[in-house]
Amino acid sequence: MSLELVLITGMAGSGKSVALRALEDAGYFCVDNLPPELLLDFVALEDRNQRRRVAIAMDVRTANSLPQVPAHLQELMRQGHAVRPLFLDAATDTLVRRFSETRRRHPLSASDLDGDQHRAVVEAIELERTLLADLREHAHVIDTSVLRAAQLQEYVKSLLSAPLAQMTLVFQSFSYKRGIPVDADYVFDVRMLPNPHYEPELRDLTGRDEAVVAYLQNNQEAEDMYGDICAFLDHWLEPLARNHRSYVTVAIGCTGGQHRSVYLVERLAEEFGQRWVTLKRHREIESW
Repeated sequence: MSLELVLITGMAGSGKSVALRALEDAGYFCVDNLPPELLLDFVALEDRNQRRRVAIAMDVRTANSLPQVPAHLQELMRQGHAVRPLFLDAATDTLVRRFSETRRRHPLSASDLDGDQHRAVVEAIELERTLLADLREHAHVIDTSVLRAAQLQEYVKSLLSAPLAQMTLVFQSFSYKRGIPVDADYVFDVRMLPNPHYEPELRDLTGRDEAVVAYLQNNQEAEDMYGDICAFLDHWLEPLARNHRSYVTVAIGCTGGQHRSVYLVERLAEEFGQRWVTLKRHREIESW
């Protein structure tokens, strides 16, 4: 029998330990900071021990041997194991703030940080991005910039509930005020559509509420936008699936991330959920 391996990599300060705790809660046997040289032997050992669900976290502290990881993952898949690589990322200013708040040193920072400490942390983060670029390219990226720990844990669990054999669509609403999600494969800007925020009776509602749904469904521009996004995805999802993509994230953005983007994510998830494994996220409102 094969095992399921979740490999968590990503930027220092992006929440890898939070994600690993979520997997431990979900019943995975978890190991933090495993040296890449030990990956194949470790999986073989766990397979002999008949563990079926294993999660491993790796980070830039093992930078010299990280280039081995993509080939190791290919070998594990060739052996029949189910491999799910996840890469946690966040905006640079968010990572700098987290290091400042926790007073932790970035693992690539020099031992003595004389001079401009902010610049030293930014330079360390940019170096880390370069060192991890190949791992990021081969993984599903999760942007944790504006996620609370509980939200990240729930999102990781929802991702792993989707069957690995099929491509999973993730529809995400967001606010341009808080930045474009760095994990998006496709981004659609819907700020040109009529904004329910300016209707007093709709302002405190969301795109999930019937009154907002009715307002946007009765607008031809909103209908045209929905149809155009559907047509684009209908054309390109099959080629993406043939290219062995595990996840595709489609981000829909409006000004506040509360009305128009939420409405379209809900409607698109319902439409494409009839043909694809589909998840939805609303970054700016508390529940998904």
